[in-house]
Amino acid sequence: MSSTANGKNGTWRNWGGNVSARPAREVTPASVDELAAAVRRAAEDGLKVKAVGSGHSFTSIAATDGVLIRPQLLTGIRDIDRDAMTVTVEAGTPLKRLNVALAREGLSLTNMGDIMEQTVSGATSTGTHGTGRDSGSIAAQIKGLELVTADGSVLTCSEKENPDVFAAARIGLGALGIVTAITFAVEPVFLLTAREEPMPFDRVLSDFEELWAENEHFEFYWFPHTGNTNTKRNNRSAGPEKPVPQLQSWFEDEFLSNGVFQVANWVGRAVPATIPAIAQISSKALSARTYTDIPYKVFTSPRRVRFVEMEYAVPRAAVVEALRELKTMVDRSGLKVSFPVEVRTAPADDITLSTASGRDTAYIAVHMFQGTPYQRYFTAAERIFTAHEGRPHWGKIHTRDAEYFSQVYPRFGEFTALRDRLDPDRRFQNDYLRRVLGA
Repeated sequence: MSSTANGKNGTWRNWGGNVSARPAREVTPASVDELAAAVRRAAEDGLKVKAVGSGHSFTSIAATDGVLIRPQLLTGIRDIDRDAMTVTVEAGTPLKRLNVALAREGLSLTNMGDIMEQTVSGATSTGTHGTGRDSGSIAAQIKGLELVTADGSVLTCSEKENPDVFAAARIGLGALGIVTAITFAVEPVFLLTAREEPMPFDRVLSDFEELWAENEHFEFYWFPHTGNTNTKRNNRSAGPEKPVPQLQSWFEDEFLSNGVFQVANWVGRAVPATIPAIAQISSKALSARTYTDIPYKVFTSPRRVRFVEMEYAVPRAAVVEALRELKTMVDRSGLKVSFPVEVRTAPADDITLSTASGRDTAYIAVHMFQGTPYQRYFTAAERIFTAHEGRPHWGKIHTRDAEYFSQVYPRFGEFTALRDRLDPDRRFQNDYLRRVLGA
């Protein structure tokens, strides 16, 4: 185990660049025992403890001035159980590495988010999700968890073992302990056919329920200042495998979606008046395409243009109205928004503080280019989302607090009571958790 005290250059920053922290020391444990020892030592020294993954959260959920745990040595697959169709993976494993390793074994997660740069523990602890009619978030695919609790002990949980902890810790916000291993349900690798095509905004909204019902995975991007969207429908396929040709993939996914889009955002940030015209061009830059590939190559895509993000989960029945209100707000406000709005769905699940807990859900994500003032846009959007009993993504910018969450999460008290039992001295506390969970 390596442990370093932070000096002049000991500042940690997240991917979006909007959160920083100066921990008293950083620890990189090479085993669960070393991690448990680091937690016990922190308690002796009177320091708080937080674990950080790849820093893809836009909130300060992982920030600490105490001990920062970096799990990059806790990586790799521990076990594959082909009878139970599960895989147990170390918590610091990047999703990208997991996806590649599973494919090599002829296995796959059922659903995943649209990027795979996060660690498995960071992604699940904050409720990372993709889109799905019947299949939920990454955390909804968890079958078992191992975590180090505040007294340095190692606790395992599943539907049968410590089920109350399992119900909450799948999306635990880092408040219940430090996750050290996760057991996921997996299935034999399959093929998905993706159909991507432009579609008018008004048509997407009028046909939303039909598009949702007819596709296993439906999502779309609306470009503010336009009436245009790009839609994506992913459905299981018998094949044959027909990936996007390499040159076409580079041109569309790297050159246009990242390179040209980066330059367009630089221009928009320097001269905001150009943004509506740029949006018209951007919304028509990508043409329709259809391809068939293994799941992670369809679900995920490279995101190299840096931004900040707010995302809210609203009841699926409210999403069309909320989007109409959002468009009206943008059109009337004089705001200049260069990033598209992303819309996805998830079925109801049984995880205590999942944004889809107990209700069929739609997600609306608003973004702004890194370095661009975002507060006015996000504040106006949040006002719309909260009017529809929205639940903010735990890893994305929002201003809600424990009082609000106690109203929109019927089982909020279950989570805080469990936290009182597992971490009575608030070893894993930080300013963010104090705000969203209470003292």
